[in-house]
Amino acid sequence: MLNRRTVLATGAIATVPLATPFGALAQGRKDAVVLAMTLEPPGLDPTAGAASAIAEIVQYNIFETLTKINADGSVSPLLAESWEVSPDLKTYTFKLRRGVTFQNGEPFNAAAVKFSYDRAGGEKSTNKDKRTFANLTTQVVDDYTVVVLNKDIDPDLLFILGQATSIIVEPKSAEGNATKPVGTGPYQLNAWNKGSSVVLAAWSGFRAPASIKIKRATFRFISDPAAQVAALLAGDVDAFPRVTPRSVAQFKANPRFQVVVSGSRAKTILAINNAKKPLDDVRVRRAIAAAVDRKAVIEGAADGYGAPIGSHYVPGAFGYVDTTGVNPYDVEKAKKLLAEAGVKTPLELTVTLPPTPYARQGGEVIAAQLAKIGITAKLQNVEWAQWLSGTYGNKNYDLTIISHVEPFDLGNFAKPDYYWGYNSPKFNEIFNQIKNAARPADRSRLLGDAQRLLAEDAVHAFLYQNQWITVANKNLKGLWKDMPVFVNDISALSWS
Repeated sequence: MLNRRTVLATGAIATVPLATPFGALAQGRKDAVVLAMTLEPPGLDPTAGAASAIAEIVQYNIFETLTKINADGSVSPLLAESWEVSPDLKTYTFKLRRGVTFQNGEPFNAAAVKFSYDRAGGEKSTNKDKRTFANLTTQVVDDYTVVVLNKDIDPDLLFILGQATSIIVEPKSAEGNATKPVGTGPYQLNAWNKGSSVVLAAWSGFRAPASIKIKRATFRFISDPAAQVAALLAGDVDAFPRVTPRSVAQFKANPRFQVVVSGSRAKTILAINNAKKPLDDVRVRRAIAAAVDRKAVIEGAADGYGAPIGSHYVPGAFGYVDTTGVNPYDVEKAKKLLAEAGVKTPLELTVTLPPTPYARQGGEVIAAQLAKIGITAKLQNVEWAQWLSGTYGNKNYDLTIISHVEPFDLGNFAKPDYYWGYNSPKFNEIFNQIKNAARPADRSRLLGDAQRLLAEDAVHAFLYQNQWITVANKNLKGLWKDMPVFVNDISALSWS
């Protein structure tokens, strides 16, 4: 089993109305649960968007993958019963689980796996991991055997094949998955009340129905920190994974609740649009990074739940090196760098803030810090759908605060069309070497080189590694201790 751990954090759409009052669900039945989320997803197809809120609802619940990522970051069989890896680490032979059907009655087989992976890497794909799948060739041996050939050496492929971008879809229904998802998992979409909630109901055709303790799961969308606390205290919500940490102390002191502090591979950053002037000048980016006091940001944005980072990599990950000393907090140095770059102050920059509390709270802290070096930060609050379309999609921003929660996302820096506009032939060369390094020692060294280069180029002001807080009813069992990926595995939950 793999122990490589550690998924962009989330968005809005909906269909069928919800009729059942929340209060009747939360804690009222031993076979039902109400969970809360900060953001509403833009759709329910994780192959069509970057928002992690999609996976929080559908991954392992409606959709399944060949492998399953566990809370400790290990990988175990799911739709694949077993696999073999060739000595050159480029050929994977999967034996598939028999007796599995999709929720529309179609069979799960090797042809569905080939369709899913070919679609994910195809020319029209909008899958955020399109590059990974474009490197894969999938061959059907028989109905229950599939061979996946990888152009590169990727020790993390089995982990990646357990992420939401790797779901196995049914060919006839795949195009409708955003609103009418069809998977092989234990739950089906029951209702979607736009702006309010999604309800999943246990699917009677699931291959192991007796193993499912929770028959109905409601996901409520609550972005306001005060409303999050109120919903938990009122008993309207049974569990709030990744809740705003501001209220942790009162829940720790309340015997009705359990508080779980989880490690993660998430990186919260002040993302910089490298393609816009004067931000295309590395001296300006270094000045912004030097103006940011990471510890103060962690206190203000995350109530102390985080560890400083100096690059797009986190402590505990394979090959991590400490780069926090590359661009340390230094107001005078930041002023000199701006002067060297010929920037006349005050320089006005817009900081686009999605609705997550860490972004809104962190924006206030960072704006005050930037003011000390002559940068006037105009805070622009946007809704999640606006952030996804305007900032992430159209690259219409100067600075933005966001948590990138994917565990293995260094490859985004090798994409010149990615939303932060970074284009470095030197980084591309290092990343190419990482992908083809067979020896762990070589891979670790190259990962260190990549981290240092991103820090030296000050691609962003790298802020902190997130620690996620879950507050839940003390009688709810099966919650994940750590969060290598953003999922809510409903089939693992039960009431004591």
